[in-house]
Amino acid sequence: MTTLNIATRQSPLALWQAEHIKDRLTALYPDLTINLLKIVTKGDKILDTPLAKIGGKGLFVKELEQAMYDKEADIAVHSLKDVPMLLPAGLVLGAYCERAAPTDAFVSNTYTSLEELPQGAVVGTSSLRRECQLKAHRPDLVIKTLRGNVGTRLGKLDAGEYDAIILATSGLQRIGLDERIRSELDIDISLPAVGQGALAIECRDNDPEVLALLAPLNDNEARLRLIAERALNRHLEGGCQVPIAAYAVFDSATNELWLRGRVGKTDGSLLLKAEKRITLVANADAAADIQTQNEQLANDLGIAVAQELLDKGAQEILQAIYAD
Repeated sequence: MTTLNIATRQSPLALWQAEHIKDRLTALYPDLTINLLKIVTKGDKILDTPLAKIGGKGLFVKELEQAMYDKEADIAVHSLKDVPMLLPAGLVLGAYCERAAPTDAFVSNTYTSLEELPQGAVVGTSSLRRECQLKAHRPDLVIKTLRGNVGTRLGKLDAGEYDAIILATSGLQRIGLDERIRSELDIDISLPAVGQGALAIECRDNDPEVLALLAPLNDNEARLRLIAERALNRHLEGGCQVPIAAYAVFDSATNELWLRGRVGKTDGSLLLKAEKRITLVANADAAADIQTQNEQLANDLGIAVAQELLDKGAQEILQAIYAD
């Protein structure tokens, strides 16, 4: 293979992500020519409506997936939290890359933390997950919808439309805006979105040469954590833009995978929580067997935590949101 084409959105963060993967692949394969195919998606065009009303974050990936179907692109680089739980036929996540910070960042020109905000302060976010957890922690806050790329959102904060906004820590760090982060929200207050902080690479499932090229970019620990989180979301039949949170941690001392999940009402009046741990396989006949068995255990863990949330009433909460 002499040429590889990467489909990417045109936002500064998406371009950083695509360039990052391009640099990593160039370091591995110096003779490979890598091009970026820059695409404007439907999610980038519709900025005056909450994502939950127009189809969720899948609107950021559909055009990129079509480019792979049309063989204009070989791979697409995504923030994993934007990728729907069920991929279209013929496409697969060929690599789960090392995970960056999964937390939510508190950004404000006046206040240093969520606790410092006065009663009635206006907080901007596009995420129902963040909204339900913020309202559960601080029911006095006014949550307003905030859409657009990172620069647009920061511009609205700087224009005085919000007292604070909540963004992904990793996104700000990746484009060199660390100084805008006043603090990171405690995970106990705001459990991350499924896949937050992780990059994933999507490709055609019948393209073994591309899959082989991507193999060195896989991070096995991140892969297991993310499989568990996505299995939880999938079992809840949740999309990317619903009040579902999930975060998995690997404990190397005990070889355990620990998954926490949450589902909440957007007004913060009810926040369901569940968590479970599972011990991963340490010995098998071959390394590939270990990975396969552990991926199945991670998937089962996600389903088990999701089922506990369903048993506590998550389905009723999600159905009400979908009906709305």
